[in-house]
Formats: sequence, structure tokens, C-alpha cells
Amino acid sequence: MSSIDFLSKLVNAVSPSGDEENVRGIIKKAIKSHINKIEIDNFGNLICHKKGKGQTIILAAHMDEVGLMVNKVDDDGYLKISEIGGIDSIALVGQKVHILNNKNKVICHGIITFEEIHDGRPLDRKEIPPVSELYVDVGLTKKECKEKGIEVGNYIVPLHHLTILGSNNVISGKALDDRIGCYVLVELARKLKKSKANIYFIFTVQEEIGLYGAKTSVYNLEPDWGIAVDVVSAKDGAIGSTRMLGAGPVITIKDAEMIANRHLNNEIEKIAKKLKINLQKEVTSGGTTDATNIMLSKGGTPSTAIGVAVRNIHSTIGIADMRDINDIIKILYELLKNPPRTNLA
Repeated sequence: MSSIDFLSKLVNAVSPSGDEENVRGIIKKAIKSHINKIEIDNFGNLICHKKGKGQTIILAAHMDEVGLMVNKVDDDGYLKISEIGGIDSIALVGQKVHILNNKNKVICHGIITFEEIHDGRPLDRKEIPPVSELYVDVGLTKKECKEKGIEVGNYIVPLHHLTILGSNNVISGKALDDRIGCYVLVELARKLKKSKANIYFIFTVQEEIGLYGAKTSVYNLEPDWGIAVDVVSAKDGAIGSTRMLGAGPVITIKDAEMIANRHLNNEIEKIAKKLKINLQKEVTSGGTTDATNIMLSKGGTPSTAIGVAVRNIHSTIGIADMRDINDIIKILYELLKNPPRTNLA
């Protein structure tokens, strides 16, 4: 399977927060021959261990994606919705979605809409309708919904597949946050034949609703340091932006909940310079990653986050550049081949 085919498989898998089984199975199958031990913990995290005698290092990427859940089937058969993770209502209107049953299988499709669009009325609104006013039209009566198995608690996931855009380097698809990170970790496990480190590739659950998987999965591992591989929102239109598509990976200096380890970031910057890869820096007051909970594990763990800029992040379909993704793999490969032994505290 080619790299782009594998990435497509990850991106197209339907696995919202709390229901990561589909993507976990894909990752497990792809990585098992490249590591020594696989464990699925009680919370659903996939913990993949490549044994070594050196430092214990964690690389984490989250498997879950933003989505929706049915919170009511009304008398006309329309599905009222509740969001899972941060997703704006403006990104949802008119989108085609999967409705899943409690066995994670697609049972039907629907279209997200709201009253004025449904009725063809002029839009006199001054504000975008909130998610509470949106609903999914599945073309069924309430009775037919029940017969199909549609009920409160069913997951709803956008129906998009990975696509190459105008440039062969630019891709679009749902769940780029954070199937890109999952792809990077699997590729690293494949490429790393030898390392002086004891490495855990951790694929976490429920990141989008609270970074929960990172907290539980790291608890017993006592790492020397760790990195979250995730994505950041592209700011291509902003003056003086440092988060541009195709301009290189983005390393976190500070986000809403973490100040990254300076020494670890310095090591990453040295490698990027050596490889002649441009490295963008992120300082933001919004959002955070699994690195926050890695940092807070046990007595504290030096941590940082690296990712790629994604346009339309936390919408139903994002846009990213494969060159940025491949450059992260190159940087982390060099870092893990000969991990820094300097004091990172």
C-alpha cells in the first residue's frame, strides 16, 4: 500500500471521540510488524512499544475526530444534534453525514440543515444559527428512524474522503486533525530500524473533548520526554503569519495551556536546520494538545508539540500540504535515531 493510500484509509475511517475502534484497527494492522509489543488499555488507547535500552520516549497522536451526536429524534423524523469537540455551525450547514449505529456501522446518510434553508425562505438573520437550531434530515419519519435503529446517542460524522487538490502536494479531507499525526507515527515506526531509545508510539482517544487519552495512557510509563504530533490552524490570510501551508512543520513554543520545553525545541530546531527544512513557530493563546497531559504526567515530563498547518481545521473538511507532513517525518526520524541526552529540565 502506498503512503497516500494509507493516509487516505486513516482519514476516511469513521472514528469520532469515544468511538475510535475503526481507526485503531487500521493502525494496529499497519504497525504491528514494526514494533515489539501492542497494548490496548482500558480507555481504548493504542500503545505500541519499540523496545530499547536508552531513554524512554513518548510520541503521541490522537485517533479521534470531531463530530456530532443525536440528542433527539423529533416528531417529523428530524435529528437534533449535539457537537463532539469544537466545530462551528457555519461549517455544518448543507453537509452530507453518516449516521452510525451502536456497533459503529453506517446505517444511513443525512443532510444538515435548518429551518430557513429547509423552507427556502430569505435569510434575514444577522447571526449564524447555533448548532442547537440545526438538524439532520435523513428522509425518514420518526417511526422509520426507529426501525432503522436511529436513536439518541447515535454518532453523526461528516461524509468526506481524502482528495488531491490542484497541486499534487495539497490534500483535503475530514479528520486531518489528527489522522496526520497517526500517519506520521506509523511511518516513523516503519522507518526506525534501530534507535538508542525505548520508544512508545501512543495513539490516544478522546483528545477532542479533553485530552483524556493522553492522561491515562502515559500514567504508568514514566517517560524521559515526549512529543505530541498534531495539527494547528493555518493563518495564511493573516499579516505576518507563522502558520502557512507548505512553509514547513510548526513547532509549539506556547499554547493556551503549555509552554513547551525549550531544550527539546532547540534540538528539533538544530535538526531542521541540518536538514534544510524550514520550521515555523507557534505562539498562541488558544487550543492545546496531548503534550499538555504528557508534560503533567507523574513528576513532570519535558514535552513539546510539532504539527502541520491545516486550513479549515475543526470543520467538516480540512486542507494540508504533504510536504509539511513528510518534513515532520524526516525531522523526528533524525531525532529518534540519536535522541538528545542533554538535561531537558
